Formats: sequence, structure tokens, C-alpha cells
Amino acid sequence: MSVATDQETAPIANSRNGRTGSVFRSFGSLFGGSQNSGDQQPGDGYVEFGMQNPERNGRTLGTFAGVFSPVALSMFSALVFIRVGYIVGNAGLYVTLLQFVIAYAILLFTVASVCAISTNGAIEGGGVYFMISRTLGLEFGGSIGTLFFFANVVGSAMAISGCTEGILDNFGENGYFGKYLKDGPWWCFLISSLLNTLQLLVCLVGAALFAKTSVIILAIVTVCLFVTYVSFLSVGATNDTIAVPLSNNLSKTVHFLNYTGLSANTLRDNLGEHYGIDYTSNGKQVDFSTTFGVLFAGVTGIMAGANMSGELKNPAKSIPCGTLSAVAFTFVSYVILSFLMCCTTPYFTMQNNYLFLLPVNLWPPFTAIGILTATFSTSLSNLIGSSRVLEALSKDQVFGNLLNFVLRGTWKGNPIAAVVTSWCLVECILLIGSFNIIAQINSVLFMLAYLATNVACLGIELTGAPNFRPLFKYFTWHTCLIGLLGTLVMMFVINPIYASVCIILCLILVIALHLFSPATQAAQWGSISQALMFHQVRKYLLMLDPRKDHVKFWRPQILLLVSSPRSCCPLVDFVNDLKKSGLYIIGHVKLGDFKDSQDAENNQQWWSFLDHMRVKAFTEVTVSRSIREGVQHLIRLSGIGAMKPNTIILGFYDNEAPRDFFQNGSSPYKTDDFNNGEIQNFPIRRDGDPKHFQVEEYVQILCDTLRMKKNLCLCRNFQRLDKNFIAQSNHVKYIDVWPINVFNPTLGDPFDMVSLFMMQLAVIMLAKWKHLRVRIFLCETNETRAVGTFDTQAPQMEIFSKQKLEQSLKELRISAHIVEIQEWSQDTDFSRRARTLRQYTAQADNVMLEDDDEESLNRSLLYMQRANQIIRERSDQTALSFIYLAAPPKLATPDFAQRSASYMELLTELTAELPPTILVHGVSTVTSTTL
Repeated sequence: MSVATDQETAPIANSRNGRTGSVFRSFGSLFGGSQNSGDQQPGDGYVEFGMQNPERNGRTLGTFAGVFSPVALSMFSALVFIRVGYIVGNAGLYVTLLQFVIAYAILLFTVASVCAISTNGAIEGGGVYFMISRTLGLEFGGSIGTLFFFANVVGSAMAISGCTEGILDNFGENGYFGKYLKDGPWWCFLISSLLNTLQLLVCLVGAALFAKTSVIILAIVTVCLFVTYVSFLSVGATNDTIAVPLSNNLSKTVHFLNYTGLSANTLRDNLGEHYGIDYTSNGKQVDFSTTFGVLFAGVTGIMAGANMSGELKNPAKSIPCGTLSAVAFTFVSYVILSFLMCCTTPYFTMQNNYLFLLPVNLWPPFTAIGILTATFSTSLSNLIGSSRVLEALSKDQVFGNLLNFVLRGTWKGNPIAAVVTSWCLVECILLIGSFNIIAQINSVLFMLAYLATNVACLGIELTGAPNFRPLFKYFTWHTCLIGLLGTLVMMFVINPIYASVCIILCLILVIALHLFSPATQAAQWGSISQALMFHQVRKYLLMLDPRKDHVKFWRPQILLLVSSPRSCCPLVDFVNDLKKSGLYIIGHVKLGDFKDSQDAENNQQWWSFLDHMRVKAFTEVTVSRSIREGVQHLIRLSGIGAMKPNTIILGFYDNEAPRDFFQNGSSPYKTDDFNNGEIQNFPIRRDGDPKHFQVEEYVQILCDTLRMKKNLCLCRNFQRLDKNFIAQSNHVKYIDVWPINVFNPTLGDPFDMVSLFMMQLAVIMLAKWKHLRVRIFLCETNETRAVGTFDTQAPQMEIFSKQKLEQSLKELRISAHIVEIQEWSQDTDFSRRARTLRQYTAQADNVMLEDDDEESLNRSLLYMQRANQIIRERSDQTALSFIYLAAPPKLATPDFAQRSASYMELLTELTAELPPTILVHGVSTVTSTTL
């Protein structure tokens, strides 16, 4: 069916053969049916459910080796042997324990969120980035993933700095075991670079090697820590002469280290705060924020297990169990260590020598081994984690082709290019030098990642999505909110400048990814923004009461009935401008029986069409036995609540061949997307093909529309609409409004409902085409002149009519130029034919057509041709014309079929060879003069 030859905008039905049995084949394969069983390989069942067979995808790590060990090592980091004393010596026992409680509370709530998300579906590589991106969507996931990548890079640099500090304090110019290495900033950088290169070599071998050795490394660190506990309890007071820098003298001096052993006096002195100067950062004053920043930086490793999600056999089980047990283990270890330090070591010693554990150990090499293994393993874990996040970002094409080198640089599953990139960035961070400064940056970046994780879990919990059914049950929205607020507050406590910069950078990335990211698979991830918007839209739709509508806030809510999108691109684009931020629905009817239709709800190609046209619209497709019945469905059921169409737009019914704007070389809508595989979805009526329905059914649709109290617009000649030409041309100047009812000129009142509706639409388009002007044509008829008692009063009546129109336009705040037309009153034959048409249409309601009506119709056609000439003569500089649409014949009219054909024939003559034209019939008040 084709209603419009030039734009094909009436609803169409196109039959397509369904793919019968595809659903049954899918279910058969899901449940192990015999169909295609010969092609099914062992383990394919995992793919059916969106899961992966661990043995076929290199997933070999369990809970202990894959999660517990990396998390525990990352949370020990450099903190356990060389920075707990720094925190306790400055903050005191009470504040230290408070800081540990705050830090671990934040970590615990965040772990709860991580566990909830990780047990709600299959987890792939990328760890926290994967979880956030698949929950919050591309924009937030990509931005947080990028910052999480940098957090791992900074964490690796921080751990290397701690390892270098341990090496120099043991083997440097003032080393405990020997003076084999030189000291100084550049020597520190050289040693750090060598360590960074060493871990690069380990990463090039593969993450599995580190994961397998992490258990051994953790065992070594645990033994060293246990020996340290025993040493505190067994070693008595000592005074060893070692080189340490005094707080008030940054140069190296010889100072006696005081160690009291278990002492109540020492414990009493260490309970309160004694903030001093950090001798490793050029004398920077220590305070609560710096100590907490160092402390939190040391325990940020809760994501180390999630980072290994791509190598875990069962991420949903291993991540919660391994992470929670590692958090509990490290918390107890730190509390015991802090208490023993306070009981045995004066705060002055802890402030001025961060390696005081060496001389008090039963066997000092235990401390050195613990420092080196803990810091190096933490750095290695962060480097591996950063490379896996970068690999995930490149696979998702978050930054388009920018990261394609990562995918090309992968060998046997190991992202070599990502590892090398991370290594280079670690080198840059090492130039900062100070461990404590790097620690603050590291803390803020990790807290931002934790904040995003809590936001993701909170959002999905609040939306009440039925598919959010995590196996981990020990969380609520309260834990998510506390974790969110805790991370946000402590970010600014640690360093407000770093926190502000990170948040601003994150927002910039969010905006940039939203505008420019070419990622195509993001729509398949699902975004929490959609769930949140649904939640809010539903709430506001219920609040939007149609009984409270007021004409002051009227806006067009349009249903555009489309046959083939290929031929109506200009009209679809135009209506997108006409909607004035209102509802816009594109409706389509498929002819057929609903029970035989396999794709009644398959609107994917229509969404692709909307994306191609870049219009803000919805689509509605229905299947019906007739076009008229389908249109009735669309008009009655489109929209929801108060968001229902109030204006129906159709293409014009004529016999012109439609243009294919998808294939026309000069068309701005040309595309190949719909010319190949999906061409059957958008068929187009070719020249000579029969229409899908008759003119009688078309007029019946017009009658149905008016009976349902909807405004009606018929659009013709929109294949000529060129928005670019209108915007650039100096010749096109006007939007024309013809408020005269050509079918009944005596009622050509420029102030009736239809005319005001036309003016409203014209003003809306004027807001889009600001360089144009609105012209309103005031047509004078003989009947208008006969209003007065005496002919001599006719000129006064004529002036009054124009003045009344000007006053009405002023009250309506409409700026328009009024043009008077005299032809209806000056041409005698024209006036006589107008009366003939009026009589012809008036008698059609109750009288059967007679033989003499043929002559009346011919005279009426001559009248329409003359009216068309009058309009054309004044349309040389017109971009768009609005013309009064007379009501169609009533459905109960005798000989409705013949009357319908005559009605459309008269409209065809009226609009022939005009610019893009809209025939308008309004049924509701759309303007207001009140404030």
C-alpha cells in the first residue's frame, strides 16, 4: 500500500516470510536436543548461557592462589614492614586504630558491593572495570576503568618505591647489612627502574607464573611477619648506633636508636598523637591526612583478586570468599602489629627510622626478606592488573582505534603491548620519588574506583531490577551508601586537590566518551542509566495527569504514519523539527494475520532507521488485516498515560512514483545500511506498481482520525523539501498560512480553530527557520462583502477584518505579515464556481449523486485549479505552505466511495505543483492569550 507517492507516509503492510522453527531449534540446543547434535562439542553448553568453559579458556586459578594470595599481598604491600611504624609513631595508637577501622570499614562495604556484582553474572577479564562498565554503562565504566588503570600504575610505582627504600636502607650508604649501593634521588630512580624492568620480564612470561608463585610469596611474608611478632615479645631493650636523619636536621647524622621492649611507659607515651616531620619528603609536616593516605594506600589491594577474573575458574565464588578472608586476615595482622609497636618502640624512633624493625628482629634478614617480597609482589600484582584493565578497554573499543595496538600486541593470551605500556607509565610515576606523595595519589585514585563500584551496586539495587539476584546476600543499599559516602569524604580528607582533580578528570572522560566513543557493543552490556531512567519516568508518568493539562502548555504530540521510510526521509526529518520537544512516534502497519507473523515485534531495523535519520522519536509497528484497522490500533494505543498523540500526520494519496532517498546519489539521506541485507524490511512501491489500498480506505482513515478527536495533517510535495537549501538561500523567505476554507469560502474565518492551529504550527517552524517570515493570506470573498446592510459599508467591514486579525496576532504574540487576496471577490466566474462547490459538498451528506453532479464536479475542479493558481503565483519564495483542510465526507454519506474519490481529486488539484504543503484540520484549542 502506498498513500504518498513522493514520501510514502501512510502506513504500509509488507509481508515477510518468517523463520519458522528457529525458536524451537534454539530451545532444542539449549536443552540438549538431538538437533544439530553432531556439531556440538564438549563444553558448548557454557556458551549457550553466556558463560565460558574454564578449561577451554585458560581459567586455571582457584580461590586461594587466584584471589586470597594476591589480595593479601597487595594489602600488606610496603605498609606492613616499613610504614606501620610511621603511622603509629605520628598518629598514636588510638588514632591509628581509628584509621584502620575507617579504612577497613570502607573496604568492607566496597567488598560487599564487589561481591554482589561479581556474583550476579559471568565475570570476564578486566576486573572492576568489567563490573562497572557492564553495570553503569560505557561512559562511566570507560572513565572509571581508565582511572582504575592509572590507579594500578601508581600502585605499582608506590610498591617499587617502597622496595627501593628497603634495599637502600639495607644495602645503601647507611645500610644495615652493608654499604654496597650509593644513595640519592637519581640512584633511587635507577634502582627502581631496574626493579620495574625485572617485573616487566616476569609479566612477559605471563600472569599464571605470578599467581602460582604468589602462594609461596605470601607464605614467606607471613613467616617474616610472625617472626616480627615473636621478636617484639622476646627482644629486650637495645641501643644500637645506626645512621638516621633527625627530624630537625635533614642531613645524615649518627643517632642512638632507642628500643625499650615491652613497657607500660612506652605504651602510655604512644597512645596519643605526636605528629612530626617526614624525613623522606624534604621535611613535609605530617598530619592526619598524610598518615591516613599512606595507610589507605597500603590496603587498596582488595581488587587484586577481581583483576584476575579472567584467569579464575569460578569468579563468582572465588572473588567473595578470597577477598573477604584476605581482608579479615590483614586487618588482624595490622592491629596486632600496631599494638606491639606501641608497647615496645618509642614514637621518636618510629618517626625517624622507618626500618627500625631490622635491629629488633631475632634474625634481621627476615625483615629485609619480608620488605622485598611484599613490595615486589604488590608492584607485580598492580602491573599485571593495570595491563589487564588496559586490555579490556581495548577489547571494548572504548577509545576506538586508539588502543588497537594492545590487541595486535597480544601473544598467546598475554597482552604484551599492554604490559609494556603500563611499564612505561610506572617509570614516569617513579620520577616523583617520594613514597608518601605517591601513596596519596594512589589512595585517591583507588577510592574513586571504590566510589564508582558502590554507586553501581547502589543504583542497580535501588532500581529493583528483577535480574539483579546476586548469590552474595550480605549487602543492602545501606552498605552501598555508607561505602559511597565514606570513600567520597576520605578522598578529600587525604588530599582535596588530588580528589578534585580526579573527579573533574572522571567527569571530562564521561562527557568525552558519551560524545565521541565509537564503541558499538556497549548497547549489549546494559546500562544502569536506562534502569534509573525507567524508574523515574514511570514515576513522573503517573504524576502527569491528563486532566490537569492546560492549553498554555500545549505542544504537538505527533504520530506520523509511514509506509516506506525509504521514500519519506525529508518528511520524517521535518516532523522531527515540528514536534517542538513533544512526543514523536513513527507508526507503521504490516498487512497480514498476527498469528502468522513471526516478527510482529521485531523493530530493530526501525531503530536503525531512527539512528540513521538522527531523529528523536519512537516507533510503533502493528500487524493487521487492513490498513484502516491497523491505523485505528496505532491511534488508540500509541503512547502511554498523558503522553498520547494529539496530531496525526499522513502522506498524501496520489499516483506519483515515490523517490528512494536511500539510493539517490544527491540525497543527504543516502545510505548503504538498508540497501542490502535489510532491504526487504523497507520495501518501496515502484512506478507502475498497484497501491496497497484504495482511496476510499484512505478517506475512511481521515474520518476515523477526526472522530477520535485528533488533529489531522496531510503532507504533499515533501520530496522537494531541502532544509540545507532553505537555510542557505536568500531567495526563500516565507512560511505561508492560507486560513480560508477553499471548499466553503463563506466560512473562511481567520480566527477559527483550524486557522489558529495552522498559525501555531507555522510559528513552531519559524523557531527552526529563524531567517524566514510568516505570511497570512486574508482572502476576501463576495460573501464577506455582503455582511453589511448597505454596500457602501463594505470597505469598512474589510478594514475591520484586517484590524481584527492584526489584533488577534498581537494578543497571541505572533509576528506575521498579512497579505490581502482579492481574487475570490473580483472574479465573477471564480465566485460562481465556489458556490457550485459549496452546494455540491453540502448536498453530498444526504443525497445520492445524480447525473448533473458530474457537471458540478467539473466546475468544482475548475475552481480548485484557479485556487491552486492563486496560491502558486504567491509561492515563488515560499519554503512551506499551510492550507486549510476541509473535513472529508461523512462515513454515513450515500455513495461514500465516489464522494471520497471526488474529495481527493479536488485536494489533488488544489495542491498540485505547490511547495511542500501541509493540509491542516485542527479539532482542539492550541493557543491562549492569558498569562
